[in-house]
Amino acid sequence: MNVLNAWRRPPGVPAIENPRAEGRFHLPDGRRIGYAEYGDPNGPVVLWFHGTPGGRRQLPLVGRRAAEELGLRVVLIERPGSGLSDPHVYESVSDFADDMTCVADALGAKRLGVVGLSGGGPYALSCAGTGALAGRVVAVAVLGGVTPSVGEDATASGAITMARRYGAVLSALREPFARITAGLLLPILPLAHLAYLGLTKVMPEGDQRVFSDPDIEAMFIDDIIHVLDGKVPFQALLDDARLCGRDWGFRLADVGVPVRWWHGDADSIIPFDDANKAAARLPDAELILMPEESHLGGFAAADEVLGYIASYLLAAGEKVRTDAL
Repeated sequence: MNVLNAWRRPPGVPAIENPRAEGRFHLPDGRRIGYAEYGDPNGPVVLWFHGTPGGRRQLPLVGRRAAEELGLRVVLIERPGSGLSDPHVYESVSDFADDMTCVADALGAKRLGVVGLSGGGPYALSCAGTGALAGRVVAVAVLGGVTPSVGEDATASGAITMARRYGAVLSALREPFARITAGLLLPILPLAHLAYLGLTKVMPEGDQRVFSDPDIEAMFIDDIIHVLDGKVPFQALLDDARLCGRDWGFRLADVGVPVRWWHGDADSIIPFDDANKAAARLPDAELILMPEESHLGGFAAADEVLGYIASYLLAAGEKVRTDAL
């Protein structure tokens, strides 16, 4: 698409630094998983899973700085069908954890932390709740995470339940939806700054506060541009919806490590009550209420989140910069 060459930074959009490194992990079956890396290349590993939609650059500046100060190697993983990741059809969220075992092996991570934002929440929990990686995860952080919509753990209400009802349609429309969405977004890239301002004005009040930060605008637009440069842009968006509407392939009771869950009490997409019920089903969970915050308040808490993960990595014997805790 040559999106990066034409509109690396549209007019009016603030600048943001590039990741320390980015590229692809190669999986045993030949698929590739895109990533971007922040912080200390020799530090303990934290896998961060982006929201829906999103990609490998969806880490706010406050999180990037915290990664450096804490000495963490924070790796943003793109789900299949987003950015540099090849498209792939998972049968359940738990299948993703198997791929992350390969990623952790490639990074040489014997112990690691995981973080999931919004649609990335189920994937973060899967890494500690199923498969070979579970024994290596020391703690999980969830920011405004999606909750289960089927099975004994079901707590989801509102928009998330639509994914369950229309799962077959979502599966059928994966590729055409992705291409149509990309086709609609490409022509407005030169006006990305104005489009961002317009979007911000119709957001809930809590999200407006977060998105009024120029650093968040820089990150958000930079990330979307890099997602658009992928093979089938935005296919991951429908895949997330499809998988969140199915059984996740593990139970919340299977997550045997500490979980801290940040959630806004004004979240209009995933109600706080849904998060509260889901957190209660986790064996060792702490739900952090974010007063007057809506769905995207977790962006502003990225440094606090990484500090939480760092404390458990330190307790597990990993080298963390304690003066930043």
